[in-house]
Amino acid sequence: MSVGEICNREVIVIQRDEPVVEAAKLMRQYHVGAVIVIDKPNGSAIPVGIVTDRDLVVEVLATELDEKVITVGDIMTPELFTVKESTATHDAIEFMRRKTIRRLPIVDDAGELVGILTLDDVLEILSEELLDLAKLVRYEQKKETRHRP
Repeated sequence: MSVGEICNREVIVIQRDEPVVEAAKLMRQYHVGAVIVIDKPNGSAIPVGIVTDRDLVVEVLATELDEKVITVGDIMTPELFTVKESTATHDAIEFMRRKTIRRLPIVDDAGELVGILTLDDVLEILSEELLDLAKLVRYEQKKETRHRP
């Protein structure tokens, strides 16, 4: 299964020249912990950074900067790791582990943002898979009990 099949296609984005207060408003409105910073060359949404709720607290609130003046580009993490939507889910999870990242933007072959895979998404998928396996074990035990009393 590829990450393109399981990623969240509704990514909350912002451009780097927006004030950080707008990023905070988006996070609150959509109940997310991060926004992906994009550039829009030729109308394509190309991911160039990320701003998390922690960035807002540590970089802006804790230093008492003016959230209406500081831009998203001023505090974004510019070293943004991405993977293509054709990447195998297992490989994407391993990549997230190696890079110690909780959020992984997913791009198409042209580098345009098409989705995001988060640690929460991965945990939800894995827990559903484990539940299905547990149900299988329980079913097999009941089946054997019926056939071999």
